[in-house]
Amino acid sequence: MEIALYQPEIAGNVGTILRTAACLGAPAHIVEPCGFPFSDAALKRAGMDYAERANVQRHADWSMFEQWRRDEGARLVLMTTRGATMLTDFAFTPRDVLLLGSESAGVPAAVHSAAEARVVIPMRPGFRSLNVAVAAGIALAEALRQTKGFEA
Repeated sequence: MEIALYQPEIAGNVGTILRTAACLGAPAHIVEPCGFPFSDAALKRAGMDYAERANVQRHADWSMFEQWRRDEGARLVLMTTRGATMLTDFAFTPRDVLLLGSESAGVPAAVHSAAEARVVIPMRPGFRSLNVAVAAGIALAEALRQTKGFEA
């Protein structure tokens, strides 16, 4: 199970997600450009010392990420408020890459279309979205639970 962030804009969110990925043993991918200078200093506050222990691969752009994903044979699962399937109804596989969009815009239509699955986290009516770092943690935990991917 891997997690990917599409053009993230807020260093604190990225730090939090990298910390979560490190703690849960999931490789993380950053699809650039980022909306902030990607550095240890930018990630330090939210990621603490965990962010530097995360297995992170940076991709210069969407096409480079997609090439990597195709080469790996990984299924792209987009976490989106416009998802067709509820998180609780979706069947994850260990080869999935969970993609989360940028904080302000999500992902463009071409990226949305490239996903093999579009999954939504159920929320109460009247709410638009969760913080991206919170959504990443919820989705990653459910995916690891289903695939028995939690390390002992």
